[in-house]
Amino acid sequence: MFSCFNRRGRRAERARSFAVLSACGAPATALLFCALAGSFSLAAYAQQPRTAKDGVYTDAQAKRGQTLYTDRCAQCHGATLGGDIAPPLVGDDFIGDWNTQTLADLVDKIKNTMPADDPGKLTERQSADIVAYILQVGKFPTGRAELPSDAAALKLITLPAPATPSRPASAVAGAPSFPAFGSVNDVMGGILFPSSNIIFDVQTKDPAKKVTGASTSDSSLTDRFADVYQGWMLVDIAAVALVESAPMLLTPGRRCENGKPVPVDRPDWIKFTQGLVEAGRTAYKASQSRNQDAVIEATNEVAESCLNCHRAYRDRRNIARCEVQ
Repeated sequence: MFSCFNRRGRRAERARSFAVLSACGAPATALLFCALAGSFSLAAYAQQPRTAKDGVYTDAQAKRGQTLYTDRCAQCHGATLGGDIAPPLVGDDFIGDWNTQTLADLVDKIKNTMPADDPGKLTERQSADIVAYILQVGKFPTGRAELPSDAAALKLITLPAPATPSRPASAVAGAPSFPAFGSVNDVMGGILFPSSNIIFDVQTKDPAKKVTGASTSDSSLTDRFADVYQGWMLVDIAAVALVESAPMLLTPGRRCENGKPVPVDRPDWIKFTQGLVEAGRTAYKASQSRNQDAVIEATNEVAESCLNCHRAYRDRRNIARCEVQ
């Protein structure tokens, strides 16, 4: 790019370029300069938002990931990543599930929760290698640099939108309808109250500690099978329960404990229900990080989502529950 010999002998130009031109007389220095320039360009490139289409991993990295996948993942997700007892890791459904998140989320999911029967053993580097193999099988191109394991860099990389966007499930013609059966208090007591308390328990109990079910002859089934769903999996499930309860709170015809109809069409009730869904999603993401402090922080949002509705429709003097002011 720069000339070592100035044919016209312009002193000003020569003075301005002296430092660079002098490097041309030293081949080793010139090579170092080019190498540094190349390294700088790769580093700058890695700091730009990208998608998997931009070549974010290498063949060598994917090869390492293949070995790890075969050993730790294939039993559940299938030898070809097409799914078996666990979901597929290729195809439009997989991309549709993950393209609203970053590769940092996917690497964290693998590192913290996989394999399901022995989680927490994979390193960040190994998890990134597995993602590189997933991208290779998904026909995404390779690049000059490996997929980083650094969370900040991974947050800049996403999956592209799927070729065939998934459509929201719609009601099947002729499918039976299920009108409200229990009161909103039944839904609270059976689902929301116990599920919220499982999440709140993380404030004082580490989910990573194992629980052993009772084995005495007079113990209840709940006690005996306390170790079937436990630890972080139980917190995951509780957060999912909060999210999935939303349709029940918005089912037309449901009544409160006092017989008054649940105000499912009121904007504030809908807003409070949406707040519960978002709190459940926040708790789930925190639980997936397998970080107790993250879940403790999420309990603030769960508590606030409950209080918002309670203040408006439950904890009021001289006004019946669910009654609109």
